[in-house]
Amino acid sequence: MSKTYLTTRELARRIGYEPRTIRERLKDSVLIEGRHYFHPFGGRKILYIWEHVEEDMFDTAMDAAVIPMASGGYCHG
Repeated sequence: MSKTYLTTRELARRIGYEPRTIRERLKDSVLIEGRHYFHPFGGRKILYIWEHVEEDMFDTAMDAAVIPMASGGYCHG
């Protein structure tokens, strides 16, 4: 299975954030080591796994559109 690995700068370009924002605000809060990024060969460089980032961005966006109802159901809108 092939994955797309991105540097912080490449990821920033794809999602419209500054690289600094990714490093300081998203890494380790929204982007989790082992799921969204890793350190190849145990070094300092960080590579992001695009497919995981994209999947979780979409899932989070879809969750935000769901409103819980008192009856235990959900309103999707």
